[in-house]
Amino acid sequence: MADNSFDIVSKVDLQEVANAIQNALKEVHTRFDLKDAKADIKLEGKDAIILTAVDEYKLKSVNDVFQQKLVKRHVPLKALSYGAVDSALGATVRQKITMQQGIPIEKAREIVKLIKDSKKKVQASIQADTVRVSGKDRDSLQEIIALVKGHDFGIDMQFTNYRSN
Repeated sequence: MADNSFDIVSKVDLQEVANAIQNALKEVHTRFDLKDAKADIKLEGKDAIILTAVDEYKLKSVNDVFQQKLVKRHVPLKALSYGAVDSALGATVRQKITMQQGIPIEKAREIVKLIKDSKKKVQASIQADTVRVSGKDRDSLQEIIALVKGHDFGIDMQFTNYRSN
């Protein structure tokens, strides 16, 4: 029976994102080059952010400020996926950014396949939007963590819920 386990998850801390939005808006509204940009950053739901500005150049500047604030708050930029820049009301442009919450099923299958191909004595199972890895000894779990960290799946991952007996 497997005594030790951990979960591989992909989550973004929404409180840190909200704080980064507040800090970015404060900087955008005080910067001279973005004074008349009609810039705004809004959190929409639990997995989307809307950037608005007067043109694409100002939108890119607002996005740069926002990304700096996210990095300072240790929110991974890899967890963000950017949509197309659309024209909006009032001669402005907007861009929707979606945040990765949970591991997509195809990425979870890739992770499980990598773990099974490593021939370590561990079991990997997909549970909703997480991957649980369990095994007898802690050393093999540490090796699996190193293996998964060393492989780029294109998503941000955290290793949580580490349990050992």
